[in-house]
Amino acid sequence: MAASTPDYSFLPANLIPDPANPAWMNKGDNAWQLTAATMVGLQSIPGLVILYGSIVKKKWAVNSAFMALYAFAAVLVCWVGWGYQMSFGNKFAPFLNKIDDALDQHVLLKQTFGGYKFPNATMLYFQFVFAAITLILIAGALLGRMSFYAWMAFVPLWLTFSYTIGAASIWSPNGWLNKKGLIDYSGGYVIHLSSGVAGFTAAYWVGPRETKDRERFPPNNILLMLAGAGLLWMGWTGFNGGDPYMASIDASLAVLNTHVCAATSLLTWLLLDIIFFEKPSVIGATQGMITGLVCITPAAGVVQGWAAIIMGILSGSIPWFTMMVLHKKVWLLRQVDDTMAVFHTHAVAGTLGGLLTGFFANPRLCYLFYLAENYEHYIGLAYGIHNGRASAGFKQMGIQILGVVYILVLNVVITSIICNLIRLVIPLRMSDEQLRLGDEAVHGEEAYALWGDGEKFERSVHNSVYGGDQELGAVQHKV
Repeated sequence: MAASTPDYSFLPANLIPDPANPAWMNKGDNAWQLTAATMVGLQSIPGLVILYGSIVKKKWAVNSAFMALYAFAAVLVCWVGWGYQMSFGNKFAPFLNKIDDALDQHVLLKQTFGGYKFPNATMLYFQFVFAAITLILIAGALLGRMSFYAWMAFVPLWLTFSYTIGAASIWSPNGWLNKKGLIDYSGGYVIHLSSGVAGFTAAYWVGPRETKDRERFPPNNILLMLAGAGLLWMGWTGFNGGDPYMASIDASLAVLNTHVCAATSLLTWLLLDIIFFEKPSVIGATQGMITGLVCITPAAGVVQGWAAIIMGILSGSIPWFTMMVLHKKVWLLRQVDDTMAVFHTHAVAGTLGGLLTGFFANPRLCYLFYLAENYEHYIGLAYGIHNGRASAGFKQMGIQILGVVYILVLNVVITSIICNLIRLVIPLRMSDEQLRLGDEAVHGEEAYALWGDGEKFERSVHNSVYGGDQELGAVQHKV
């Protein structure tokens, strides 16, 4: 006897399932997930493109912005080709899933993993923008001297052999750290700790900028830097608010905690700058904003508002101390030229956030996030002690520490291997002439092309608009 078709006639017309809106899909969740993903994408393009292009010296503005733009595009092609399935597909090992593409409608239009009420296409898009921003954050440590051709090779290699392993281990339902109970709400480990450690490691292998570029490093446009930073901050609404994979009350809490922690961290960093350097630095305030956003990321929807305040105070002070004090005293930190201080803003702040998550995670909020029957398995040390379950709290702290060690070792080893393989074929560093001249030597373009009648731009053989076809001769175009 054939199964009867469910009767949906009692529903409003816009809620009746049809082939384009299957019964398993929640339109609200799907719409929010696509919106959140786009907000995260805007953090990179144009957010970090603007931030990188404006915070460096003028001669590196184009190169720095272009490194971010290239990474965004390259990651997407790799992600649909194999990255998504390696991170979230069928299990191959406890730390990696099977290689496969995600280009066919039979994959993309199916309900995504975990029973979440939207299609794989939405999840793929959401996870892509996280993978892309991770590579762009790594670029921050390498600005001003890495060969663009080496960067072109680095992006797909690191995505394939490092990012997918971290994501599969921690976020995939099959991952070994996921099964152990590691709490990483939205990427404190997978994105920020990974990018901070990988960026620092790659900076070691690439080597430092020219001495004069390191000694005097004024931004070329602080107002544009603030515009990029603003996009980064507000885009974090989608970054953390999208990770319950539904438009839930926990998503609302995550968004509020994110902004509370970021604001507290910014103010803490600002006060420390005023107390010790006697000047309120807008660049310092921006760094404090970033460390607050990074610190709250692994905890956003599983901690109380008061905990977000405490995390903001700590994220505005501990990375400030490591950057402003320890950096000048620790030999290794002084030797490695980390252009955007990614180690401090992402590795230190990400580690801090992961450990504080293990301390402040509230069991009830963990239930709202995981919606798992064994939600009490997730309990911060503070609540473990308070509820008479100290051993469970210490276990959670141990798992959080294990996650830090795993991501640290993974990224030091894999990033080192990738950099050394690339330099067998392509120099990791720019040539001396490129280091001296900057954008004009590397790309044949400059950020601020104010040349009167435009003659210099017209005659550039690198100008693909007016002078790219050298065989047809120089194109004369009057502006």
